[in-house]
Amino acid sequence: MSDQALVPLAYEVDGRQLHADAPGFGQAIAECQANGHRPRCLCQAHGAPTYVARLGTGHIVKRMPGTGHQHAPACPHYAPPDDGSGLAPLLGSAISEDPATGCTTLKLDFALTQLAGRSAAPATGEGGDSARTRGPRLSLRGLLHYLWDQAELTRWHPGFAGKRNWAIVRRHLLQAAQQMVVSGHALAPQVYVPEPFNVEGRDAINARRLAQWQRALPMPGRPQRLMLLIGEVKEISRARYGYKAIVKHLPDQAFMLDDALYRQLGRRFSAQLELWATDDEVHMMMAATFGLNAAGAPAISELCLMPVTWQWLPVADSFDGQLVAHLVEQGRSFIKVLPYGLGHELFTASATLTDCGVNAPTLHIARDRSDVQVETADGRGGGKQIEWVWRAAATPVPCLPRATPHAHRARLAPAPPGEAKLQGTLQQP
Repeated sequence: MSDQALVPLAYEVDGRQLHADAPGFGQAIAECQANGHRPRCLCQAHGAPTYVARLGTGHIVKRMPGTGHQHAPACPHYAPPDDGSGLAPLLGSAISEDPATGCTTLKLDFALTQLAGRSAAPATGEGGDSARTRGPRLSLRGLLHYLWDQAELTRWHPGFAGKRNWAIVRRHLLQAAQQMVVSGHALAPQVYVPEPFNVEGRDAINARRLAQWQRALPMPGRPQRLMLLIGEVKEISRARYGYKAIVKHLPDQAFMLDDALYRQLGRRFSAQLELWATDDEVHMMMAATFGLNAAGAPAISELCLMPVTWQWLPVADSFDGQLVAHLVEQGRSFIKVLPYGLGHELFTASATLTDCGVNAPTLHIARDRSDVQVETADGRGGGKQIEWVWRAAATPVPCLPRATPHAHRARLAPAPPGEAKLQGTLQQP
């Protein structure tokens, strides 16, 4: 098992070195934000640039765009190179981060409004994506992946075990959405993530939900605004009329699906649904746009599905799930790589290890021999250089790259995202 004795993050702030848990750190980064100054993360000897953005009533330290790989792999600001996933073609176009404001502007290829009396046009695509990324636009799956990444729910450390629950997942998804803008409007008010349900608080929870949903009621003469649901699917089944999706933590309200959308669901997400049906430890996440009819009932316009493990780590299929389970069982620290708009026909990393010292090996899965052309160590071969590959159809999971003792000594003590993050002292990519 990899070493877990950690020390706090440190930054250079206006010529001073401050630990993230030091007295006065919150005030120091608030002054940085007010003055337009940028702290340097000291996870590496040469430092790495960051900036400070507002988040609610506090502040958040973020890496500068495109600099994630400049941080030490064990640093919370570290991110694998963008070209290892489907994120690279979206940056600077579909996803534009502005360090001056701390906001990220998104361009979507699906609608968050619809004309009264019309359904949003069903998206086209195959292989489990609600919509292919056409040019510089985020599909619904791409947005779900981006929110998951920005909420740090793709990161895993052994110290998170047993501490990452729905309340943590919800809080971090909503925090991530607070910094996003679509068509000049804040995304967060349109994002609905169900509150953890409890019987005693049922009436108050329902009242808050209905108050947020008011924005999705149809208004004569105006396009109807759609909400964005992110929740865990409990059941998708036939209703008295059409079909319905029941979401966990929301026992009092089902979501309507029409016949056409239900039929598309089985065609486009067959692999995900089969994984969910055959593995009791898999949760099924759903992102969906929905509006309300005149009676206040929610009807889904477009949706996508994303299986996750019990640690809330996304997996694409059973092979991906086996690798993630193996990493967790071995006590490894890693970042789960997401495909965004890419499908399995394009070869991407499955995970990046962050407990190997200065190196961050990428772990690839080859589902058949045509998936990847492995380049030799001396650079010969026609494909990209692959550090580790599992030919899943033919062999068991190979030995993993060895963890380096003390590889984590550049970051905060392990806690699930949000547990050790206080207003004014919050660190996030």
